Amino acid sequence: MADNPRSPSSTKSRTVRSQKIAPSSVDGDSGNEGQDRAAPPTRSHTPGHLSSRSQGSSSSRRKASEPSIRARSQSVSSKSAFAPPPQSAPTPIPTLTLRRHGDYTTPVPSDPQVGSSSLDDGRRPVAMRSTSAIAGRTTTTSTSSAASGGSRKASSAPRPRGPHVPFPPLQDPKTAPDVPAAPSSGMYWSRAPVSGAPHTPLRAHTTTLVGSNIYVFGGCDSRACFNELYVLDADSFHWSSPHVTGDIPVPLRAMTCTAVGKKLVVFGGGDGPAYYNDVYVLDTVNFRWHRPRIVGDRTPSARRAHTACLYKNGIYMFGGGDGIRALNDIWRLDVTDVNKMSWKLVSGPSSSSSNGGAVKDTSRPKARGYHTANMVGSKLIIYGGSDGGECFNDVWVYDVDTHAWKAAPIPVTFRRLSHTSTLVGSYLFVVGGHDGNEYSNDVLLLNLVTMTWDKRRVYGLPPSGRGYHGTVLHDSRLVVIGGFDGGEVFSDVWILELAVHAYYSQISHFTIEV
Repeated sequence: MADNPRSPSSTKSRTVRSQKIAPSSVDGDSGNEGQDRAAPPTRSHTPGHLSSRSQGSSSSRRKASEPSIRARSQSVSSKSAFAPPPQSAPTPIPTLTLRRHGDYTTPVPSDPQVGSSSLDDGRRPVAMRSTSAIAGRTTTTSTSSAASGGSRKASSAPRPRGPHVPFPPLQDPKTAPDVPAAPSSGMYWSRAPVSGAPHTPLRAHTTTLVGSNIYVFGGCDSRACFNELYVLDADSFHWSSPHVTGDIPVPLRAMTCTAVGKKLVVFGGGDGPAYYNDVYVLDTVNFRWHRPRIVGDRTPSARRAHTACLYKNGIYMFGGGDGIRALNDIWRLDVTDVNKMSWKLVSGPSSSSSNGGAVKDTSRPKARGYHTANMVGSKLIIYGGSDGGECFNDVWVYDVDTHAWKAAPIPVTFRRLSHTSTLVGSYLFVVGGHDGNEYSNDVLLLNLVTMTWDKRRVYGLPPSGRGYHGTVLHDSRLVVIGGFDGGEVFSDVWILELAVHAYYSQISHFTIEV
C-alpha cells in the first residue's frame, strides 16, 4: 500500500509493506460513533457476549519499523471517513427476558423491535416495568450465563397458577361508547385496562394501598367467601396472585385490613353465620401470614362490617355487628410491635346498643355497621352506615385525644351504607353505596372545613351503581375495585381521574371544628 500523497508529513513517495492493523478494542470502534456508515456495526454489543473474531498471532506477522507505522497511521487517519467497515461481523446472540406474571414466567426476546411493539397505549414496555408484587423487578439472563452452567434451574421456577391474561387491546373507535369530552377541570370516569392473573368477582373484600400496590384480600361472591390475596399494580394495572405462606386466615368478608408500614393487619370479619375477632398480620415483603400474640385479657367481641383507622401506633376500631345487634364501641389495638399486641377499650357501648335502642343517646352515634371511618389528625370521622333497619345520613367526629364525640351539623344530608370514603386533602370523596332505596354511583364531596356536601359533575362513562366495593387514592386518581349491585358481583376496576381537583391532596394544614 502506498502512502497517501496528501498526508502532511509525506514529502516524497515511499513504498511501505502492506500490513493489517489489529483493532484496539474488542468492543468495537468507539471513536467513530458520530460518523455515517452504510453497513451495520461490526461488533455485537449484546450484554455478556464478546466477539469471537480472531486477532491473529503476533509471531506470524513481521514487525514494522517505527517510521513506517507512523506514516501508515497518518495515512489511515486521513482516510478513516471513507474507509469501508470490516466484514464478517459475528451475528448477535439475542437474550431472553423472563417476564414475571403472578406465579409463572414467560420468556420474551429482548429485541428492541419487540419491546417497542409492546407499548400498547403509551405505557412503558411491559418487559421493562415491574408487574409482580412477588418479584418486584424483571430478571434478565444471557446465553453466556447459560453456557457457563448458570445457577437457575427449571425446577426452581414458580408453579403455574392459571392461564395468562394478556394485556387487553385498545378499544375500537367504531364500537367504543360515545362519551363527551371532559373539560380540564372535570373529574373523569374510565374503566381500567387490567391484565395479568384472573380473579373471582368480589364484594365485602379489603383494598389496602402499600406503595404503588393495592392488596385485595378475602371477600365473597354470590356463592362463597375466600381467603385469597391478589395484588394490583396501581401504575400498570397488572394483577398478580402471590404465593402466601404461614398461618393463613380462614375465608372472610366484611373484615378490616390496615397498613402498618409494610405489614397488613386484618381483624374480624366472618363467613355465613360465623363471626370472628382474630388478628392476622401479613408481611408484604415475603408474603407470610402470622398471628400475633395478644397480651391482656380484654378483647373486642367478634364482629364484621366495622371500620379501622391507624393513628400513632394504634388501630382504632369502631362499630360493626355481631350477628345479634349493631355496635358503637371504640377499641384501640396497639401495633407498636406487630408480633405482640394489646387491646384497650377507648369508648364503651351506649345504652341504645344494649337494650335495642329504647333509650335515645345523643352523646355518641347510634350503633351501626357498613359505615365509613377516616382519620384526620386526631379526629375520627364516621359517616353513614346501617343498624340493620335504618340507613343513616349523619356525620360524627370523635377526638381520640380528648375522648369526645360530636355530631357535625350538616344542613343537607345523603343517606349511605356500604359506600367508600377516601380522604383527599380537606375533602372526603364518597363513592357509591346504597341510599336506602337503590345502589348509587354518585361521587359526593364532604368539605371537612365547612362540613358541607358538594356534589359535582363527573364526566366519562361511570361504573354501574354498587356497594361493598373498595376504593384507594393513588397518583391523583381514585381506583375502585369490585362491588355488588344487588344482583351481580363485579371483578372490574374503575379509575376516577381527579384532574384539577388533584390539588386537594396538597392541602395538608387544616383543622376540623365541630
